[in-house]
Amino acid sequence: MSHPAGAPPLRLRGARVTMRPLDPSDFDAWGEVRVRNAAWLEPWEPQRLEGAPDPSRDRQAFERRCAARDRERQMGTEYALGLYVDGALAGEVNLSNVARGAMQSGTIGYWIDRDRAGRGYVAEGVVVVARFAFEDLGLHRIEVCVIPRNHNSRRVMEKLGFRQEGLAERYLEIGGV
Repeated sequence: MSHPAGAPPLRLRGARVTMRPLDPSDFDAWGEVRVRNAAWLEPWEPQRLEGAPDPSRDRQAFERRCAARDRERQMGTEYALGLYVDGALAGEVNLSNVARGAMQSGTIGYWIDRDRAGRGYVAEGVVVVARFAFEDLGLHRIEVCVIPRNHNSRRVMEKLGFRQEGLAERYLEIGGV
């Protein structure tokens, strides 16, 4: 896992969760969780480009994904973090679209293994990432874009007291739509 020379690897910790960037050694664990949860996750995600390899089944595609996330983190534009519970990969919480200048903002996205859903792990991970965004990165705004019909994602935001600021129709491409 790469990081700026002399800097310690990025690790974020909550009471029950640990988060860190994924690296190629995480392929088996990440692929297993993603494949096992495909029906649970895919309705809420962008459609993979036709002919693009599936990083949950293709080790080289996963390695390329990790390398791209490393570059984004080094540039300060995205912080993709595996969410670990009891040392096992349980999902991801990502801070993306980090904007500087007047914006000083970012967007949080997440997913969780269905077997671990409903226990507050994602909410804890979002709090930890938000603290990192505000305290370490100096951002002044984070947003979470959720699909209104995704009640589980909405529940995380309600539990954390995020303010709903509006409905952005046709904002995200999910499942090809």
